[in-house]
Amino acid sequence: MAKKIFVAATMQNDGKTTVSLGLIAAFKKRFKNIGFIKPIGQRYLVEQGYKVDEDSVLMEEVFGVKCSNCTIKDMSPVAIEKGFTERFIEKGAEKDYAGIIKKAYQAMSEDMDLVIIEGTGHAGVGSVFDLSNATVAKLLDANVILISSGGIGKPIDEVMLNKALFDKEGVRLAGIIVNKVLPDKYTKVARLVRMGLERKGLDVLGVLPYQKILGIPTMREIQDELKINTLFVGENIDRPAENILIGAMRVKYALTFVKNNTLLIIPGDRDDMIKAICDLHVGKLKRECHIGGIILSGGLVPKPWTMDFVKNSNIPTLITSEDTYSIASRVHSLKIKLKPQDSGKIKVIVDMVEKYVDIDRVMANLK
Repeated sequence: MAKKIFVAATMQNDGKTTVSLGLIAAFKKRFKNIGFIKPIGQRYLVEQGYKVDEDSVLMEEVFGVKCSNCTIKDMSPVAIEKGFTERFIEKGAEKDYAGIIKKAYQAMSEDMDLVIIEGTGHAGVGSVFDLSNATVAKLLDANVILISSGGIGKPIDEVMLNKALFDKEGVRLAGIIVNKVLPDKYTKVARLVRMGLERKGLDVLGVLPYQKILGIPTMREIQDELKINTLFVGENIDRPAENILIGAMRVKYALTFVKNNTLLIIPGDRDDMIKAICDLHVGKLKRECHIGGIILSGGLVPKPWTMDFVKNSNIPTLITSEDTYSIASRVHSLKIKLKPQDSGKIKVIVDMVEKYVDIDRVMANLK
């Protein structure tokens, strides 16, 4: 039978996908055949006619994770679509979802040496339809790696809260990984959080430093996630948009705030600002500064001669009918999800997990 481990977290966006991806990369050096399954997915794509969680698609495309006796649907057996929870509460389960998950796992694991099982949100997510992460981990008879984000008291408190539900289901915690620890506090936090969790009888498998690049969206991600129209693709729509600047002031003052990889959010009728940004990008001003991208607000298309500057500069440019404040707020609040084309981010993750997670101790806790 395949060995297995369930990757859970104390909260949403704590780093389940990051750790799962890093673990698969590390385990590929130690196992021949590795499978991946996300039993319950809340963010899905349509692949091969199936609703499949995007993390399953990510693992398939990055690592070629697949099996001979199953489809990609077995990597993501239950997709929580809009209205799912309401229908469940009103009418009960439409299908035997526990049976579907178990059957999918059996198909996925048949030819595998190891299967990574990724949960959704904290331990209690899914309780509303009787399939919490703790319940699913018990269903698949898997030990759990629990991930929490940086700090000292906060992760310990959150770990203990989540542990209570796993304990109730009789699920064993293989260990804890603390993620997103600020680099300037890493040594102190790593030492104290290890001590604090070990006092609770919990094994700390790794402490991961915060990696700024993983939280920076690309223009493609902004376009995909916020459903903004593309006015001009430019030379690199996968360029990171590291700094966000609203171009609403006078040109000479605005330019002093522009850094490399800045995303400019500009009203579409500010032809003077758009031209200046294009000139800065191509090095026509006193300094050269590579612009991450431009979002034009208000649904206003620049004059034809201004669009010529945009095209000649090759800056990725999006356009939205929203006002400047609204779109800036949405970009700022954007939750970044890893995509298969994010090769730079993927390399950072793989190297980080290999360096900071004790893979041998993880292997010792596989079930």
